[in-house]
Amino acid sequence: MNRASSGSEIVAGTSISTELAEREKGLHASLSPRQVAMIGLGSTIGTGLFLGSALSVQLAGPAVVLSFVGGALIALTVMWALAEMSVAHPAPGSFGLYAEMYLHPWAGFAVRYTYWFTLVIIIGSEVVAAAIYCKLWLPTIPSGMWIAGFSVAILYANTIDVKNFGIFEYWFAMIKVVTIVLFLVLGTALLLGIGFPRIGTTNYTAYGGIFPHGWSGVGLGVVMAVFSFMGLEIMSATAGEAANPKVAVPRALRRTLLVLSVFYLGSLALVVGLVPWPQIGLGESPFVRVFQTARIPVASHVMNFVVLTAALSSAMCNLYFTARLLFSLARGGYAPSFLGKLSKRGMPVASVLVSGLGLLAALLLSHFFEKSAFVFMIGVAFFGGPFAWIITLLAHLAFRRSAQRTGTPIVRFAPPGPWSSLLGLLALFGVLLATWWVPGFRVTLRAGPVWLALLTLCYFVWTGFHSRSNRSRAHSDG
Repeated sequence: MNRASSGSEIVAGTSISTELAEREKGLHASLSPRQVAMIGLGSTIGTGLFLGSALSVQLAGPAVVLSFVGGALIALTVMWALAEMSVAHPAPGSFGLYAEMYLHPWAGFAVRYTYWFTLVIIIGSEVVAAAIYCKLWLPTIPSGMWIAGFSVAILYANTIDVKNFGIFEYWFAMIKVVTIVLFLVLGTALLLGIGFPRIGTTNYTAYGGIFPHGWSGVGLGVVMAVFSFMGLEIMSATAGEAANPKVAVPRALRRTLLVLSVFYLGSLALVVGLVPWPQIGLGESPFVRVFQTARIPVASHVMNFVVLTAALSSAMCNLYFTARLLFSLARGGYAPSFLGKLSKRGMPVASVLVSGLGLLAALLLSHFFEKSAFVFMIGVAFFGGPFAWIITLLAHLAFRRSAQRTGTPIVRFAPPGPWSSLLGLLALFGVLLATWWVPGFRVTLRAGPVWLALLTLCYFVWTGFHSRSNRSRAHSDG
């Protein structure tokens, strides 16, 4: 297939779309529906909620709950789009493959490399956060030692066979789910005074009211809310390794978004009710701070253990997805071929190791910029999340048009018409622009366009080189 062909040619040719999906075969289809769902929760419930939410609280105050409602609605439009396309094309390349099919090969190239780089950095930020959590117990041990140890464990977990990885991540994610449920119960008891001294609703209004920074603060808080919901899209990549992807992936997407919305909104409503919001910062998890404020020391240590496992679980899932993106690029001819090879256990080990570069970056940044490493890393990485969601929604619009034009039946999740995807696109462009006013996030808009320009140059150099090589090979064969 000529990778320089236009997007319209790809849409019109069903055989070409089938060829694009078939080239990514070889991964073992061993993940059950519940493991797919837990991988989604594991990748999403991490530092975005347990540590990064502190930034949203600083921006929006108690109204942070509305910020996360906005983030959930944006994520809903993306979930609908991914569910429809993953049912039609179950493959590990996920939205990168759909972009190549329905938009243009450049779009598939750019979104996969952008999101790959994003998750590489986020993986590093997760282990930096894990090192921050460990300081509650052993503050004298250098962060670099924690980061190095966690990195080795995360890399190992991603080189075992996918069935064992799914089991391991299932229980790792289950710790987070059970703990958040217990947090909701205990937090409600603290707020209402059931078995504890009553805290009441004073903290919601005592420090500038529910909207201390107005609606602009709520809008800026959506930035971190979107970051917290990032990870839902990873479930669509499990389609290549799910036992029944056409059932498992859409079901997991729906359930995960619902569970996340309940968890996020409930947890943050309790956090800002139990702790004065000006006291919440990035030095520690707001969830741990709740138990310290309530003077429940044992519970705070347990919660610290949970947020630690949450960070490591998220890092493992994100590494899982980055490796599949690199594998997809290699199988498509956009990365060195050795990255598209699988081990005897069906794992893309080479792609896992290359995608682990973020762990090395975390080690270096934590040494030179220990206090600012976390915010800097997520600021650099943030561009890739909204960009990937934007490309996903654009691909979904083209997917719907293609199905209508060719009369191809599709399983619908989004409402009729293009409006859900269009509204999602508008909101995501607004989120990207808002990063300019979020402390530490200006690097997002500064680095994003430069990164896309560099990727575009690489794309044309790469495709031009391969085009010349193919012509030379054809000439010599002739």
